[in-house]
Amino acid sequence: MTTNTTTDVLLHKGSGLQVVVGLGQSGLSVARYLANQGYQVAVTDAQAAPSLANQLPIEIVVRQFGAIDAELLQQAARIIISPGISLATEAVAAARQANIPVVSDIQLFCEACRVPIVAITGSNAKSTVTTLVGQMAADAGVNVGVGGNIGVPALTLLDNTDMELAVLELSSFQLETVTNLGAQVATVLNMSPDHLDRHGDMLGYHQAKHRIFQGAKSVVINREDALTRPLVADNLPRVSTSIHAPDKGQYGLITDPEGQIYLAHGTERLLSADKLLIKGRHNLLNAQAALALGGLVGLPLASMLETLQQFTGLEHRCQYVASAAGIDYFNDSKGTNIGSTMAAIEGLGAVYAPKDGKLLLILGGQGKGQQFGELTPFINQYVSQVLIIGEDAQQIEQHLRAAKISDDVALHQCQTLEAAFATIQQVTKSSLSQVQAVLLSPACASFDQYSGYVARGEHFIALVNQLKVVQSTSLAVD
Repeated sequence: MTTNTTTDVLLHKGSGLQVVVGLGQSGLSVARYLANQGYQVAVTDAQAAPSLANQLPIEIVVRQFGAIDAELLQQAARIIISPGISLATEAVAAARQANIPVVSDIQLFCEACRVPIVAITGSNAKSTVTTLVGQMAADAGVNVGVGGNIGVPALTLLDNTDMELAVLELSSFQLETVTNLGAQVATVLNMSPDHLDRHGDMLGYHQAKHRIFQGAKSVVINREDALTRPLVADNLPRVSTSIHAPDKGQYGLITDPEGQIYLAHGTERLLSADKLLIKGRHNLLNAQAALALGGLVGLPLASMLETLQQFTGLEHRCQYVASAAGIDYFNDSKGTNIGSTMAAIEGLGAVYAPKDGKLLLILGGQGKGQQFGELTPFINQYVSQVLIIGEDAQQIEQHLRAAKISDDVALHQCQTLEAAFATIQQVTKSSLSQVQAVLLSPACASFDQYSGYVARGEHFIALVNQLKVVQSTSLAVD
C-alpha cells in the first residue's frame, strides 16, 4: 500500500471523518463536494496510482492507495462508496459490521437537492429514457440537470444553482446504498437478470432496484413486467406503459385497421410510430415511459411530442452504422445483458422479417452469471448466424445448445471482433445467406477485451468502415 501521508494526526481531530472509497469520477465528485462543505475527508482506492488523484483538493491529505484501507474505514463517521466497489469487499463489510454508515454519492445528492428529481432505473433503456426526458425538459424551457449513472456525477449537478429539475439515471449499484430517495417520480423500466455476480441472485438485484421507490411521490410502471411494480401497496399516483392498448389515463399502443401503430394516452392517439426516428417495439415503450415521467413533473405534452419526433437515440444503443454489400450494420455495444439483447433482436428482427431477412448476431464478453439460453427463442425466430466472442464464449455456446437452439442457426466461435468480421465475410458470400443485418449486441460486459462498451462499439464501427473501404476498393478493381 502506498500512503501519501500518515493518518495518525488527522484521524484524531474529530469524529466527523468522511472516507471516500474508490477514486473514479463519482469518487472525485464526492471528495470535492465534501471538502467544499468543510468536512474532514480521506480517500482510499485499491489502485496504487489512481489516475484522478492529482485532481483531488489539496486539503485532502489522507490518501491511502494500493488497497482499500480497512483501518481507515474503521475510523470513519461515514463511508461514501463508489458504485464499482462491492459491499462484500472485506474492508467495507467489516465497517458495516461495525455499524459505520455506508452510502453512495446519490444519497448525498438527494439530501442536498432542493428541486424535483426524476429517478430512472431498469435493466435496459435507462440511458435512452434519461436522455430523452432531459431533452424534453430542456426543450420545454426547464433548467434541467441530467446525470447519475449516465456519465455526469450527480453531485456535479449541484454546481448549477439555477437548476429547476434533476433527471437521474441510477444503477442497482448506486441504489443499494440509498435510503429514502424522495423522487418526484420514480420508475423501474424493466427487469431482467443482470449483475447476478454482484447481487447474488435475482431477488438481491430486484431489491436493490426497488430502493428507487422509497419516498417517491409518484411512480411509472411497465404493465408488461410485474417486477417493475413497487412491492408496497400505496395510494401514490401510478401511471403505466404497455405494448397493448391503454386503459383511461394510462399509456400504450393503438393499432388502426390499416395496421398503423400509434402512441396513445387512454383513447387519445398521440403520435404515429412511423414519426419516430428510433425504431423497434422496445423504443415505443421507451417513448411512453418518457412521456409518463415528463407528464408527472408537469412538462407540456405538445412540447414532449415534438422532442420525441426529433430524438435520434444514443450512440452504441441499436445505432445504425452503415450498409456494406447490401447488409446493414448496427452497433448495440451498450447491450450488456440478455434483456437488452432480447429487445434488440426482437426490435430489429421484426424490421427485416417481412423481407425474409435474418440477423447475424455477435454475442459475448464477460457473462456476469447470466443464463444465455433465455436468448434462444429470439435467436430461433430472427437470427441465422451467431458469432461468439470473448471470455465466456464457450459457456455461451453451451447455454444456447442446451436450450435447443435451432438447427437452422449456425454458431461460430470467433473470440475477437476482428475474427468475427472475417467470418461475416465468409458466411455472407453464399447466395443462400439470408443475412440482411449484422447486430453487435453482446449481452455481456466488455472488460475482458476493452476498457468499456464505448471502446467495444467504436472498434465495431471502425471494422465496419474498414470493411466498406475494402469492398469499395474491390469493386473499383473489378
